[in-house]
Amino acid sequence: MPDNRREGDKRPSPEALLQAAKREQPGHLKIFLGAAPGVGKTYEMLSEARAEREAGRRVVVGIVETHGRKETEALAQGFEVVPRKQVPYKGRTIEEMDLDALIASRPELALVDELAHSNAPGSRHPKRYLDVEELLSLGVDVWTTINIQHIESLNDIVARITRVRVQETVPDSIIDRADDVEVVDITADDLIRRLKDGKIYLPETAERATANYFSSGNLTALRELALRRTAQRVDAQLLSHMQANAIAGPWAAGERVMVCLGERAQVAGLVRSAKRAADRLHAPWIALHLETPRTSQASEEARDRVAEALRLAERLGGEPVTLPSDGRRLADDILDLARERNVTHIVVGKTRRSRWFEIWNGSVVRDLIAHAGAIDVHVLSEEGPSASSTKSAPAPRATVAPASILVALTAVAAALGVGKLLQPVIGIEAIDLVFLTAVVGVAMRYGLWPSLAAVLAASLCYNFFFLPPTYTFTIADPTNVASLAFFVIVTLLVSNLTARVRAQAVTARNRARTTEALYSFSRKLAGVVVLDDVLWATAFQIASMLDVRVVLLLPADRGTRTLEVRAGYPPEDRLDAADLAAAKWTYENDRPAGRGADTLPGAKRLFLPIRTGRGAVGVVGLDCDRPGPLLTPEQRRLVDALTDQAAVAIERVNLVEDVESAKRAAETDRLRQALLTSISHDLRTPLASIMGASTTLRDFRSALDEPAQADLLATIQDESERLNRFISNLLDMTRLESGALTPNVGPHDVSDIVGAVLKRAARVLGTRRIEVALAPDLPMVSVDPVLMDQALFNLLDNAAKYTPADATVTIKARARSGEVLVQVLDNGSGLPAEELERVFDKFFRVTKADRVLAGTGLGLAIARGFVEAMGGRLTAANRQDRSGAVFTITLVAAPPRKDDTP
Repeated sequence: MPDNRREGDKRPSPEALLQAAKREQPGHLKIFLGAAPGVGKTYEMLSEARAEREAGRRVVVGIVETHGRKETEALAQGFEVVPRKQVPYKGRTIEEMDLDALIASRPELALVDELAHSNAPGSRHPKRYLDVEELLSLGVDVWTTINIQHIESLNDIVARITRVRVQETVPDSIIDRADDVEVVDITADDLIRRLKDGKIYLPETAERATANYFSSGNLTALRELALRRTAQRVDAQLLSHMQANAIAGPWAAGERVMVCLGERAQVAGLVRSAKRAADRLHAPWIALHLETPRTSQASEEARDRVAEALRLAERLGGEPVTLPSDGRRLADDILDLARERNVTHIVVGKTRRSRWFEIWNGSVVRDLIAHAGAIDVHVLSEEGPSASSTKSAPAPRATVAPASILVALTAVAAALGVGKLLQPVIGIEAIDLVFLTAVVGVAMRYGLWPSLAAVLAASLCYNFFFLPPTYTFTIADPTNVASLAFFVIVTLLVSNLTARVRAQAVTARNRARTTEALYSFSRKLAGVVVLDDVLWATAFQIASMLDVRVVLLLPADRGTRTLEVRAGYPPEDRLDAADLAAAKWTYENDRPAGRGADTLPGAKRLFLPIRTGRGAVGVVGLDCDRPGPLLTPEQRRLVDALTDQAAVAIERVNLVEDVESAKRAAETDRLRQALLTSISHDLRTPLASIMGASTTLRDFRSALDEPAQADLLATIQDESERLNRFISNLLDMTRLESGALTPNVGPHDVSDIVGAVLKRAARVLGTRRIEVALAPDLPMVSVDPVLMDQALFNLLDNAAKYTPADATVTIKARARSGEVLVQVLDNGSGLPAEELERVFDKFFRVTKADRVLAGTGLGLAIARGFVEAMGGRLTAANRQDRSGAVFTITLVAAPPRKDDTP
């Protein structure tokens, strides 16, 4: 059978293989799911975790809420527990899970209770499920608990059942991401009994709960929701397993319905029938539309019917699917998808085609019934208007341009002329190939109907001009009758086949053009780093590919829900009130709104969400002057593909901004801490010395001799100068970072600057020996003398800190290729190789012998800033001849003055 042949070629689904690969990665999640509080989720989790611990796994409790239940508290004893973090909030202290401490403990299995919990403000993540995702990304297995009312997609349903809406929810994606979901279930009567016995809440709370939330009906409905949600997940896992292992379905472990939609008038009734069938079976269902070459030739009315039917299926809870046919029988494409999606029931409409049409084109219904195998096929009658009204809306036919018919006849006439010319050479037997060539050419260029016209004209010409007796339509020889008949049959078959191949080639070319445009768009977005460029490129791409007007709206500020127009093509900066309301609803509800949608259809534009896995990041608005539905199903898929790429690019730009903001915040925090540390030492130390010396002079002046008083005064002066240098450094760094530094550059002598600096630094250098080695005939340098003086002073101050008191500090200067190099060399222990560049960072100080020398860590940063402001360079290195560091200032030599020229 053909099906068996295709099954041999079946390959695993790449998406299913990717999901299977993700499940093999470290960091597995198990969720204990309950219908309501008190069913024993935490107790069950601790029981199974105890068994895991006894099996040798390292189990660590991140957080477990026992709620005072004695059985749970007893079971929690003996586990390694991470102490909770104390978080101050509005005058009180809140205990939260210490995520960093839990990560640092490196557990094999972490127990994290109450997945839907909202963390205290100031925590790294606002929700506990985000803490769990971080643990999973680090390869830690996590077990957690959740109640069914906390699942986002079921929040509204639970609120209608219990008349209580919970605020803490988790997205469905984390349930789908779980490797294992275990339902912890007890009957409603047992749960109410536990509640009355005080095993869940305090007595007064239990009484209110029994009267409201914990009624028997509510609990039964919640149990059914929990079981159904788990069953859906198991069904999805089964389907993924079948696709990953290329297993041909169906496996009737669960029912699944698929309805096949065409362009017929009663397609909406077929959707409703499939919905009712799926409800009777309690099964998920799919609405499938296959795009064929005839689809591209269908009328706008027929395309609109298909689009509306797919939207109806989505509103009724089905999954709309539109796929291109690969050119085989439609039944083969339908059955391939059915087996891939584990469909057990296929619903199709009863055909009203004539028998001759089915013989010529085939019958989808008959092919499905013949090759469905274990899949049940339901053939339904059409609903709605009567057959007579159905006949008034015939199947769409391709429009035929008169020019194409004229071209077909011209091609046959040309073939007739060529045949007459070649008849003496090739004889009458090969003339039919000349006409066949013309027919094939017409079919390739213009399609089926012009080629059929060419077949008719070629048959008549072949009979009239070539079959004896010529120039009549009479055929004398019976063999010529057979020749003409076979000629007609062959030309019909070849023209039909060629027309089909042409239609498929046109469809493939259009898809290739669309794919190329999507690829080009993705490459364009990959190279864009500015949000405005991403938005403009998106608006232009959608407008050019769909011939619509486009506006893109994003939140005015991150974290707010106020939308504003950020881009448009053609440019648009304002929307009316109806459009703004539709755009806001789309953003908040992550669903379409506006023109042609179910919500706010009075808006001028159709608004679609631009979404990522974390929700909507913006809204795209579409508008055009064409009447009727704005987008066909194919165009809707194209818009979704474009907006998905744009959403990823927008999220990437936002994440880059977040990373940069986090880096700046971390750097600011580091600098703040360094500044506070520096101030605490470099301000308080000299102030303490000044206050101590001055207080001693004031209180004990008469008891002190002259040398002691002089020593105290010297201390006051030294520490005052030290304090002054510290404040000067802070002010200089402020000038550098604010851009307020404007050097007054001019030609100056290096020896003059060095001499002035050595006088000012004499007290800082103390007893250290100073060697000055300035090359003779040094050119003048272009510097600001004040900035150069301060830069050299900071280098000498740094050298004094790291050079022993009896060692030597050397200053050298030499000329090199229009530059002057000024070097300060010390006799200290040198600089670590990995910190040669970091020494110029603000507040950075090299650690020596497990200690950091006193200082602000600003001197070298200021020196480099001053030197670079004058157009020079400052670098650090280690001495080659001995231990010690060398700092080199490279300055531009000043041009010689006219009066210096000989």
